[in-house]
Amino acid sequence: MSVAGPPVPALAERAEACATRLREADRVLLASHIDADGLTSGAIATSALSRAGIDHEVVFEKQLDEESIAAIAEREFDTVLFTDFGSGQLDAIAEHEAAGAFTPVIADHHQPADAETEYHLNPLLFGLDGASELSGAGASYVLAHALDPENRDLAALAVVGAIGDMQGGTEGLTGANEGIVDHAVSAGVVESGTDLTLYGKQTRPLPKLLEYASDVRIPGVSNDEAGAIAFLSDLDLELRSEDGEWRRWVDLTDEDRRTLASALMQRAVASGVPADRIEELVGTAYTLTDEEPGTELRDVSEFSTLLNATARYERADVGLAVCLGERGAALEQARTLLRNHRRNLSEGLQFVKAEGVTHEDHLQWFDAGSRIRETIVGIVAGMAIGSPAVDASKPIVAFARKDADHLKVSARGSHRLVRKGLDLSAVMGEASRAVEGEGGGHDVAAGATIPDGTRREFLETANAIVGDQLG
Repeated sequence: MSVAGPPVPALAERAEACATRLREADRVLLASHIDADGLTSGAIATSALSRAGIDHEVVFEKQLDEESIAAIAEREFDTVLFTDFGSGQLDAIAEHEAAGAFTPVIADHHQPADAETEYHLNPLLFGLDGASELSGAGASYVLAHALDPENRDLAALAVVGAIGDMQGGTEGLTGANEGIVDHAVSAGVVESGTDLTLYGKQTRPLPKLLEYASDVRIPGVSNDEAGAIAFLSDLDLELRSEDGEWRRWVDLTDEDRRTLASALMQRAVASGVPADRIEELVGTAYTLTDEEPGTELRDVSEFSTLLNATARYERADVGLAVCLGERGAALEQARTLLRNHRRNLSEGLQFVKAEGVTHEDHLQWFDAGSRIRETIVGIVAGMAIGSPAVDASKPIVAFARKDADHLKVSARGSHRLVRKGLDLSAVMGEASRAVEGEGGGHDVAAGATIPDGTRREFLETANAIVGDQLG
């Protein structure tokens, strides 16, 4: 596969080796993660395996740990394909491989554990950044392309996965991700263009689009329902339909969009928003051309949020079905889950704002207990770090109850902190091991599971590591 960015012929060579192993397998168990990147990874892989006539089954895991790996080994598949996880658990996987339980094939982008296996497809092994240049879905797509170059239509799901994994900025996807976008565009399944970067352009009425736009805050408009309506009402545009309902961004003409965007920028300038923040209002956007305009599936960002609302509530089957093209009952169920997901995120963010965070020297943290689901506490932490309630100069660590004996830990930073040396994958890995837990992830976002009662020791270790990283 040819990709943009750094030359990675070795990545394509490894993908070919992995594809060959899958073709030789009697039966394959496909195991994937549950977030948007994991669901799209699994959908890409199962589609590619089905098209290649490879007998397989699919399972999703909330977390890949020693217990779940042991359960996978008991399934008696000669080959197990791990997508969007596996690299960080390679030491445990390697033990089962050595015992002859199964042959692992891994398509992942997380920091690898200190072990080796033959069929390991990970951008970090080939000089690519797994946090920004190739997602788990991207790795699955590289593998799918190796199985059959005609699988280019699956690149659309890889774009959804990358955006869902927060790998896109205002300039769009970069590195090997950019090459996947090129494949998707050439296959006619994705359009790339410049547009407002606000979330909800397909589905939200214009006042809500502006009110909920929190990435770039515009005083008097953002988080201000009356202000957003007043701003729109002052524009000499037809922003309401014939029945008086507010239009959505997708309903506007190109000329009206340009006028509205220009007015929004002028308001931002007049309100004293910094120039670099104003520039973030416009950027590269991706549209799924096969999906119906005005739906959550048309916009890549909204699609990824819809997927996050399924498996994080134990309905990975629904998310997978939507990825595979089902548009009936599965889509309606996903929309119901999305409404619930949005409510839970809103309540979670309100909890953080109301309770506040505790500051250590180099990080800040909150413990949600059972008030926020452990499957979404990381998303809430990410939302919080972009809000006035949290100090953007420090990474944030969030705790939630996982079960009677364990806490889930989610850590989020910013790309600015990463540029200064922050690596939350190392923080979560080392601090969790210090309390006999396990963790890992990416430099900007990572997680861990730790025994109950070890929070203070974990925080002290994590705080010290962050301090060393940031100097």
